Amino acid sequence: MSLSTGAIEVLRGGVVEARHAVHAVVADAGGRVVASVGEPGASAFYRSAAKPLQALPLVEDGVVERFGITEDELALCCASHEGEPRHLAGARSILAKAGLDESALRCGAHLPFSEVEARAVVRNGGEALPIHNNCSGKHAGMLALAMAKGWDPEGYHAAGHPVQKRMMREIVRWSKVEESDVATAVDGCGVVCFAVPLRAMAASFGRFAAAAADDQAPGRIVAAMTRHPFMVGGTGRACTAVMERTGARAFVKLGAEGVYGAGVPGRGLGIAIKVADGARRAVEVALVHVLHQLEVLDTDDLGALARWARPEVRNTRAEVVGAIRPAFELAPA
Repeated sequence: MSLSTGAIEVLRGGVVEARHAVHAVVADAGGRVVASVGEPGASAFYRSAAKPLQALPLVEDGVVERFGITEDELALCCASHEGEPRHLAGARSILAKAGLDESALRCGAHLPFSEVEARAVVRNGGEALPIHNNCSGKHAGMLALAMAKGWDPEGYHAAGHPVQKRMMREIVRWSKVEESDVATAVDGCGVVCFAVPLRAMAASFGRFAAAAADDQAPGRIVAAMTRHPFMVGGTGRACTAVMERTGARAFVKLGAEGVYGAGVPGRGLGIAIKVADGARRAVEVALVHVLHQLEVLDTDDLGALARWARPEVRNTRAEVVGAIRPAFELAPA
């Protein structure tokens, strides 16, 4: 299929002003592509969409029990959060339980993604800190893993450290891509990130979803995310809103540069979406559209998720001057 097969269109009035090319793949736990649009073989980095897979060792290696990590804190380990008070408190709690504090974080600093919280930091004379980083929950979880395993926490984020080697094993385990074929780079928060073909990424979420439905360890990750969706994103976030709406029907996770991963446990299906130009405004619309086509979301759900199903385009006078809409249908394999 060609890049022109799938797109998200931005309308101004009734005119298409911009188009974002979309690749989307739906695969089952056996790795079979059941539907797609665009190029299923296109390679893409998981980026933060890998976080549910990366949090799994906390469950399987007994880290959750050893340190008393709560279910909402486990959800935070899967998060790209807004930096709201509950997120910061959760990350600090995980670190404290592992015998560390936020000085151990190596995720780098930025102001909270939440505009409200970012303004509060500046207004109060504060500064951007690593705890504000949207990945601080994942990093706290990785540090807890290192402490539980007796690994030196220093350098936990770097390639070659046992923590990052373990992360690679999870990518290989669920994607079924040989380690030598997994491309790696440095993520925005400093850890290793992984690229595989989209069909393999979708299959990894399909396998994870099927294992969750069978009450295996991934089920605890999925339960944490779907029972505590605020901790996965926060106020105004598509991933939070979708999981608030779907509950256990689906788990979804945003990745940077126009990526979304998702799983449908009841059907053992996985979804991988990549917007070619990396636009977040497009990938959120694509996610809701794909879930609707798979009948995970119904018409009422679309109404409740209208902010992401068909966002309005407004000008500086707050007038509605256009919309963003999906312009593709999944093709059965």
